[in-house]
Amino acid sequence: MRIDREGLLAKLERLGIQTSTVDHPPLHTVEESQHLRGEIPGAHTKNLFVKDRKDRYFLLVVEEMAIVDLKTVHHVIGASGKVSFGKPEALMDLLGVVPGSVCVFGAINDTENKVTVVLDSTLMESAVINAHPLTNEATTSIGRDDLLAFLQAVSHPPLVLKITA
Repeated sequence: MRIDREGLLAKLERLGIQTSTVDHPPLHTVEESQHLRGEIPGAHTKNLFVKDRKDRYFLLVVEEMAIVDLKTVHHVIGASGKVSFGKPEALMDLLGVVPGSVCVFGAINDTENKVTVVLDSTLMESAVINAHPLTNEATTSIGRDDLLAFLQAVSHPPLVLKITA
């Protein structure tokens, strides 16, 4: 059973994790979301759902303006050869989201642990991290340490690596 926004926020509350969520029109790209910067403090994320040639999946979570070299990132994350973007069907099956709503919180839906979450070390220097709560119609702010606690609670202890240029 797929968890949605309400289920995610309820899980965070049960874990004792405080967040704040701002509703807004659907945002599909980083460029579209930049007009919210004055309203929502903290680091904003860009998420890349990729797979390697052995069909191992990775969710790369970086600061919104960061650059990830998809031709070389496999060396850092331990993928088997170069990575490519995962198909929308796999995104829905594994993380329960559609393109444009990819987010770190999708780990809650990966009950078989098929996706490795990789957080960029530069992003993790921020005290507050912003991500979609499984829908691109809102942004949820969470403390860095609380994000790590959430990922641990949903059996996705992340890799924290320098994956950006």
